[in-house]
Amino acid sequence: MKPFLKTTLAALFTAGLWSGSTSAQELLFWSKQAKPVEEAQAMRDKVLSGFEGDVDFQPNDSGPWLTRLQAETAAGSGKIAVLGALHGDFTTIADDLVDLSDIDLGDTAMNATFMALGMLGTDEQKYLPWMQATYVMAANKKALEHLPEGADVMALSYDQLIAWSKTMAEKTGSPKFGFPAGPKGLKHRFFQGYLYPSYTNSMVTKFASAEAETAWTVFKDLWAVTNPGSTGYSAMQEQLLSEEVWVAFDHTARLAGAFNERPDDFIAFPAPAGPTGRGFMPVVAGVAIPKTAPDMEGAKALVAYMTNPSTQIETLKATSFFPVVDVELPADMPPAVQTSGAAIAAMSGAADANPGLLPVGLGDLGGQFNQVYVDAFERIVLGGEDVRAVLDNQAEELRRIMNEANAPCWAPDAASEGPCPVE
Repeated sequence: MKPFLKTTLAALFTAGLWSGSTSAQELLFWSKQAKPVEEAQAMRDKVLSGFEGDVDFQPNDSGPWLTRLQAETAAGSGKIAVLGALHGDFTTIADDLVDLSDIDLGDTAMNATFMALGMLGTDEQKYLPWMQATYVMAANKKALEHLPEGADVMALSYDQLIAWSKTMAEKTGSPKFGFPAGPKGLKHRFFQGYLYPSYTNSMVTKFASAEAETAWTVFKDLWAVTNPGSTGYSAMQEQLLSEEVWVAFDHTARLAGAFNERPDDFIAFPAPAGPTGRGFMPVVAGVAIPKTAPDMEGAKALVAYMTNPSTQIETLKATSFFPVVDVELPADMPPAVQTSGAAIAAMSGAADANPGLLPVGLGDLGGQFNQVYVDAFERIVLGGEDVRAVLDNQAEELRRIMNEANAPCWAPDAASEGPCPVE
């Protein structure tokens, strides 16, 4: 931060020109999550009410959230006790966060993959995982009889998914695998966070690699046994309910309608694995403590409280974000939560889990970044263009975007100094 800006922010802070101030007895929980009014109130009334101490939960948009944190950091003291934000928000402020390695989580079994992410590439625990959302696979139970011999639906490979889809098409007379390839479908997230990590252990650096060429060739094989109506699909719950498709990939929110309407007919399961792991794209939120926290002991107690299994369940009810700890969901949860929750836990907790995080640091170039993957799909899979030629061409555009944004790499790519390289 520029010196004059630090001075100005510090002056504003010490002058008390901030809204959302808290009393000395309260711990200020400064969050970017649970911003809708009903979610924020549920956080106060249901989630935080069981904490032994007073908490002032204040959700904010990105600008105010970061500006106040910067002001308190510049001043060398502050009132923020605990920070709540997405993984990407913490990557730019890692130096301002306390090491949480000494927090005793008791018997709580925290997701090891997310704990590693919370270190932000350091040897310290910069944040503790708080909650998650993601994408999963869904299947009509009718499809299960056509699984390849010996295949475990909770631990499929891409080859097994292709074989399964081929068998379903042969046995039923029409392709039963569905993919959200429509104009409003989230197909770019599949390529970024699922296919690429599974075959290249990368999202950006190895975009045009030989491994990426293999990944697109594999997806072409899957597309050959995919319902051709997929180019018009957005939310896959509709096609599952109509039984136009029996197996599909989508965000949990876009599958919830099917799981809630006919809970006995569908299952959810993890995305497939490739040579470099079971790629998946978690939306991970965490809790951290700034070095300027006024009550370090109280702040650490609150962070530990947020990871308690019972707190995690209340957080799920309040925000629809899923737990990041090993917990059995109560029977009174909606069917969609029960169904998706089991698949998410299996996927994120798998030994071969390989998370591809949401893009970080792209600013207003995020749309152009997504379009690189959409264009690659349309040219390679729909247009039948040569895979190598398309990847080489699209890599030039991706390199331009990364350089213009000056965006460092994020997982699964290795950390970089400066723009994430595109080899």
